[in-house]
Amino acid sequence: MIEICFRHLNALLPKSRLLAVVLMVIPLTAAPLQAQQTNAPKSAIQDVLNKRCVVCHGCYDAPCQLKLSSSDGLSRGASKTKVYDSARLDDAPMTRLGIDAKTAPEWRQRGFFAITESNNGQSVLEQLLRAGRNNDFKLGAALPDRLNISPLRKNSCPMPSEMGDYLDDHPLGGMPFATAPLPDADYQKLLSWAKAGAPPDETPTVLPEKSIEHIEKIETFLNNGQLKAKLTARYIYEHLFLAHLHLEDDTSRTFFRLIRSRTPTGEPPDEIASRRPFDDPGGDFFYRLVPLGDTILHKEHIVYEIGPKRLERYKSLFLASDWEIDALPHYSIDAGGNPLSTFRAIPARSRYQFLLDDALYFVRSFIRGPVCYGQVAVNVIEDRFWVTFLAPDADLSVTDNAYLEEAIPILELPLAKVEGKISDRLKSFLTLGPIKYQELRQSRYAAETAQNGGPTYRDIWDGDGNNIDARLTVFRNFSSASVVPGFSGAVPETAWVIDFPLFERIYYNLVAGFDVFGNVEHQLTTRIYMDSLRREGERNFLAFLPRDLRDPLHESWYQGPLVSLVDRWKERKLDTSSPTGIRFQTGQPKSEFLTELLQIEPRLWPVSDPINRCSAGQCAATDTIEGRLRPLTATPAPFAKFLPDIALMLVETDAETKIFTLVHDKAHSNVAFIFNEDLRRDPENDGLTVLPGQFSSYPNFVFKVSDANVAAFVDAVRDVRTQKDYLRVVEQFGIRRTDPSFWSMLDLVQAGLDAQDTIQAGLLDINRYRDPKPLDPIERLFEYTFSVD
Repeated sequence: MIEICFRHLNALLPKSRLLAVVLMVIPLTAAPLQAQQTNAPKSAIQDVLNKRCVVCHGCYDAPCQLKLSSSDGLSRGASKTKVYDSARLDDAPMTRLGIDAKTAPEWRQRGFFAITESNNGQSVLEQLLRAGRNNDFKLGAALPDRLNISPLRKNSCPMPSEMGDYLDDHPLGGMPFATAPLPDADYQKLLSWAKAGAPPDETPTVLPEKSIEHIEKIETFLNNGQLKAKLTARYIYEHLFLAHLHLEDDTSRTFFRLIRSRTPTGEPPDEIASRRPFDDPGGDFFYRLVPLGDTILHKEHIVYEIGPKRLERYKSLFLASDWEIDALPHYSIDAGGNPLSTFRAIPARSRYQFLLDDALYFVRSFIRGPVCYGQVAVNVIEDRFWVTFLAPDADLSVTDNAYLEEAIPILELPLAKVEGKISDRLKSFLTLGPIKYQELRQSRYAAETAQNGGPTYRDIWDGDGNNIDARLTVFRNFSSASVVPGFSGAVPETAWVIDFPLFERIYYNLVAGFDVFGNVEHQLTTRIYMDSLRREGERNFLAFLPRDLRDPLHESWYQGPLVSLVDRWKERKLDTSSPTGIRFQTGQPKSEFLTELLQIEPRLWPVSDPINRCSAGQCAATDTIEGRLRPLTATPAPFAKFLPDIALMLVETDAETKIFTLVHDKAHSNVAFIFNEDLRRDPENDGLTVLPGQFSSYPNFVFKVSDANVAAFVDAVRDVRTQKDYLRVVEQFGIRRTDPSFWSMLDLVQAGLDAQDTIQAGLLDINRYRDPKPLDPIERLFEYTFSVD
């Protein structure tokens, strides 16, 4: 994550708040580099950088680690070392902006080189801009075959002395990479700025008095010296360290990070650069809030509201509860490897309710954040599934402390085992632990069912009557994923029911304990352990369905010759003896159960989906754009396999441009394995989900259609049976990377996202924007063999 710390001074004394406000805008040599705040007036150059450069150079997968979303990233420069390296045997040195090094000389010692300093008259930045202007792309046509735009491509990353050879070898390697030329005004601004040495934007940040008061209260609460309050603060920090904190009742786009600082309130923050949030800070520290000064990227933007109301909630959840502690747990890898043990003194109900209060934030944290490319990681989940949560009163880990105490020793995450042979570690936390917990959970819940009856709709959390986070939809889009509130699309193949132990372990496995700079073993074990967690969520869901349906449904999710072997290794037989407490009224219990959940507190979420899932009287009218798009969601959908994972559709009406997201739901025989996903694809059962608005951080392609041509577009897409057919749709309705309107289109798409939700919006990333091309001979043979007539 891009992390630039502003200097932030809270009130030293109540009488000196005004002084703190004044000091906020006075340069202090001890403070980190200033960067502009998103709610402050943008400099002309930063606005152009955001729209034309940061859209590719923002996340960890930015080519050559060149991040242009802040002046700190610009001064750091570029590196030949990749962040994503699945083959490395040792952990890589961390290169988090504003944390692991804070000055250009420090970054030079870590292998980064300057791109703004002149070399033989021109800087790297200026030469790349000029080279990009000279690209001889045919506007509106496919890119030359020799140009690789894959996010996994090998980048050259030339140093200043290597620029001549680089441009000779890569004449199409100018910036922006593989797109239409920049608009003249933008190009001239960037070129003039680069020729001037790319001076940083140092617009100061001024926080209003009310914000300073809120921050002072939050820091005071978190730095309470009592043991009970200290453990609570640690629990909150380990769950919010990735959050973009937004102050309650603040309408501006001002966000903060929660850090551990060597300095207290009233002094410039000095962040402790630990690899993980549960690492030993090495001495006394203070929790601090520091403003985010860099451009907000949608992929990294996980918003959490905090302020006086939130502090009152913390007090009621944690400090008012009847529990005590004699000593604080240690900071260690073991602590992160078993958070249920580390925080066992805090009542499980309090911890679970803390997670449920902001379930969307926490599930979104599994998906967004600093991990910007994860095809191997996210292929552990289906392309679309629905998520619900076990009600606290139905969760034995909440209601029966003896159950949780028995479970804790077998709920260790991979991080807890770092010594000994890898085979022993794999056996410990990938087979023995999950299987033992399956046996424990299954036997205890079976006993509960025998005594009190099977689970019913009451056992699914209803959002406490006011929380829309109780129903979520997760989309997997090949190398990324997204989560939205409510149940979107048709009834999915699978669903999860998450309880407290599962929620906490997913968070620590994928967020608190995950290290993007980690070695191959860490990456591998995290992925394999997540496979067990997915299965656990699915098994929880199956417990609500009729007994005779559980095995067949589970088998339909795990088809293939090797899956039975994996099942013997990773799973115990499903409980098909304990009855459900639900009396189903239809012959489709899975659909009935999931859709009936929407009838609980129906004012919180849409009961139907007027485009993808509706019955008579609920569907979008055929004379509306939504109604005309409905045929795209019909099944079977033999055309869907040719579409990108995420496409945006711009529909131009007389009054406005409406934006829709076309989601390619890919079918698989199973998601039980890490590699060879293509061999487990079932493209003939692919589908399409159409949603108003946007939710993905990575648009793969954009179609532009007039209101009058929506039906023609739908018909053309539905007629696609070959790649050649799809290319005809692209030529008629698509906007390629080389299209003269590419940049104006991107501005329109970004403006639409910004208008959709000002606080939640962030800059989109076009590193995954595709360039549709004809298939090569082998691919054509495959297409011919499997095409549908």
